[in-house]
Amino acid sequence: MATTTHGHSAAGEPKASAGRRPTLLLAQFNTPAEVMHAAEAVRDAGYRSWDAHTPFPIHGMDAAMGLPDSRLGWVVAAMACAGISTAAFLFFYMNGIDYPIVVGGKPGGAFIAATPVFFELTVLFSAFGAVFGMFHLNRLPQHHHPIFESERFRAATDNKYFISIDASDPKFDAKRTRELLEKAHAEAVEILEEDA
Repeated sequence: MATTTHGHSAAGEPKASAGRRPTLLLAQFNTPAEVMHAAEAVRDAGYRSWDAHTPFPIHGMDAAMGLPDSRLGWVVAAMACAGISTAAFLFFYMNGIDYPIVVGGKPGGAFIAATPVFFELTVLFSAFGAVFGMFHLNRLPQHHHPIFESERFRAATDNKYFISIDASDPKFDAKRTRELLEKAHAEAVEILEEDA
């Protein structure tokens, strides 16, 4: 279970509680412009394992964070191809080979009659690809995250903006990371800890 700490040593470095280790640093900002500026600073500093949390989507945040284009479109496109291929196989095999019946004077593999089947399976497979691809790419479901232990973070769905930097990031250093976020005009910075 994670907890927050605000303790500092005499040198100003955040100190961890005995038997606990930091999991992430959480910084709070008041405006979209401030969190966008902070995201650019964190990106330029070379951090990789971090995220921005806002109550609504902010235009340009992907670029400010240095995120690549989503791979979800490729997943949906692949599933759409799988759907139309499945429809083609089912239709032409069942109507042309397995159980050929002439209906309305059309041969068993008539393409026009297959149009609704092609459309429906393409849409069905694409929808499944979008939903399950999104879950996979976002590492969901994630039933618990240390960030939820912060009382301050509850405002992320209301009127505050946050950046969290994971302690597993290779560049993470509690003191230097805190200084970076404070220099980016964070209103508050806190360390979240868990049992070692």
